[in-house]
Amino acid sequence: MSGTKGARAPRAPNQTVALAAMLFAVSMTFIDQTIVSIAAPSIVEELGLSSSGMQWVVNAYLLALAAFFALGGRLSDIFGHRRVMVVGTLVFVVSSVLCGCAPAGDAAQGWLIVFRATQGIGAALMFPAALAVVIAVFPLNKRGRALALFFGLSGALTAVGPLLGGWLTDWTWRAFFWVNVPVAVVALVLTAMAHIRDQRRHERLDVTGAVLAAAGMGLSVLGLQQASAWGWGSAATWLCIVGGLVVLGFFCRYELRVEQPLIKLQVFSDKAFAVDNLVLFFAMMAFVPVFFFASVYAQVSLSASPNQAALYLLYFFVGFAIASQWGGRILDKRGARPAMKLGTALGCVGFALWAGKLTDLSIHDQWPYACLAGAGIGFLLAPASTDAVNRALGASYGEVTGITQTVRNYAAAVGIAVFGTVLTHVTTDEVAGTLRARGVPEGVSRDAARSIAEGVTGHPDAQEPTGSGPIATMTRSAIHAIRTDFAQANQWVFYGMSIALGVAFLCTLLHPGTRVTDEPGGSDGADGAAGGAAAVAAPEQR
Repeated sequence: MSGTKGARAPRAPNQTVALAAMLFAVSMTFIDQTIVSIAAPSIVEELGLSSSGMQWVVNAYLLALAAFFALGGRLSDIFGHRRVMVVGTLVFVVSSVLCGCAPAGDAAQGWLIVFRATQGIGAALMFPAALAVVIAVFPLNKRGRALALFFGLSGALTAVGPLLGGWLTDWTWRAFFWVNVPVAVVALVLTAMAHIRDQRRHERLDVTGAVLAAAGMGLSVLGLQQASAWGWGSAATWLCIVGGLVVLGFFCRYELRVEQPLIKLQVFSDKAFAVDNLVLFFAMMAFVPVFFFASVYAQVSLSASPNQAALYLLYFFVGFAIASQWGGRILDKRGARPAMKLGTALGCVGFALWAGKLTDLSIHDQWPYACLAGAGIGFLLAPASTDAVNRALGASYGEVTGITQTVRNYAAAVGIAVFGTVLTHVTTDEVAGTLRARGVPEGVSRDAARSIAEGVTGHPDAQEPTGSGPIATMTRSAIHAIRTDFAQANQWVFYGMSIALGVAFLCTLLHPGTRVTDEPGGSDGADGAAGGAAAVAAPEQR
């Protein structure tokens, strides 16, 4: 009898179950990009965090996700997609539980920042591995539809975050993190049921590149975000910013020379691919940060509840959802450039008009402009991302997605850091002016204004100073004016977002005007090429 007689062939993976498993897994990563924004005032009030500290809680996740995304993709290739996806899910959910168990007191801020960062690392392991699983499981003739669902879910789930956050706040902000536990359990059970086979490649891990990328991104964002505390004239601020950019420059130089790089920077030789990523960078400086700043503005200046703040953000997502459908149709019929030009122009105008209405202190008067801003992002996001993936020269879907996701998350982290610094500075100046107008001496008014600016992301009532002294009494009497001052400071932030979209529009003018007309070439496996020069043939319709 043959030694192989009776041996069973490996079971084919269940495509539907595998796709469902990966969608459950990545849903956590997208929801957690925005859900904490709604919780910010509640977290600050309970744990006593500063404004910059709360921004770090939001940004630690985005920065870790950006810094380690490419590394996660490479680890997935080397150790197996299913295995790394499971490890990433476990790291993510354990970190989520620990975030929800944050203690009160002095340790709270450090605790949350550390475990939000490990959450981001878990997401950086999970997402590229999940993408590779989808690519490996589906044959080429079915892969496009599966990937459309996989990527299309990102915008929808980003929208779910604030809505879910507003509902859970009635219980406790800690539930924002604990809700990931049942989702992770479902993802892991479905992964086991799908019988996904691991595919591994014997490659060298670019540890040096990973360290340089993480250090460069981390230093630059640290300098931008701490500028509000250290001051723009501080040597430490510029040492971090310039030092981070220099490290990123060394990273690019190193990656171009190493035999097996973490990121194949040669793909940027395609001009359209480079433009797509520039558009994504400047658009994402507004897209993710708007959740944080709009939510805090609503709860501080408009005295909105978390649920009302979530509904306020819903205006933005109505425009985003509708325009996303139109943007996809424009991409199919006319290419990415028309959709990106329309989206960046609408976004620039929408954020500018929205900024102009912030000082009216009325939620209902702002909805048309919030919708317009959301529509701008909706028109451009999927076309820019899809066009970038389709234009990869000799790189896999996973590798190119690693680049675009790194760009997107780094841009979001930079946006929160820059706009957070602007918000703190302008709030301090506006509040100090209000207090001086009411007779508070220069030095005292400045100190009081800085204290209010640092704590302004707390519950509105928490901004009213305690005590019975004349300064505290005068500040309490000016609380309505201070809320208006905060709205004026947010105008600078939203105008900044408008400028970012304006720069993105200028970038779209550099697009070469060609579009991918054929199915990307390459093998059917997870390592198949995502595109090539031959696939780019037809001129786009302007």
